[in-house]
Amino acid sequence: MFRSRCTASAAGALFGLSALLCAAASAEPPVIGPARAKELVRLVRQDCGSCHGLRLKGGLGPSLLPDALRDKPEESLRYTILLGRPGTAMPPWKTMLSEAEIDWILMRLLQGFPEEERR
Repeated sequence: MFRSRCTASAAGALFGLSALLCAAASAEPPVIGPARAKELVRLVRQDCGSCHGLRLKGGLGPSLLPDALRDKPEESLRYTILLGRPGTAMPPWKTMLSEAEIDWILMRLLQGFPEEERR
């Protein structure tokens, strides 16, 4: 009896998590102000570009161009940015970026990331 309650509880938790992830995936795009958007473009082009290539075509890390990301599950990409990849050079960004900023970056990567504005 205890085991069936635990199994039912675990199944309920998985269902709840699944519903939450589906709701997040269908949510409106995050709103990022123009100044922060400019900072995020610079961060991706410079910091991410140091491993993924300044044109994001790949290097130490894989390509971040839309064609390379198209077949990857968005939630997997999101959690890679959020939590990093243990045992690789990919760091977790959760302490430096909000989840909304990570979602903003991911949406732009999937569309084709903007160029950094030059002064």
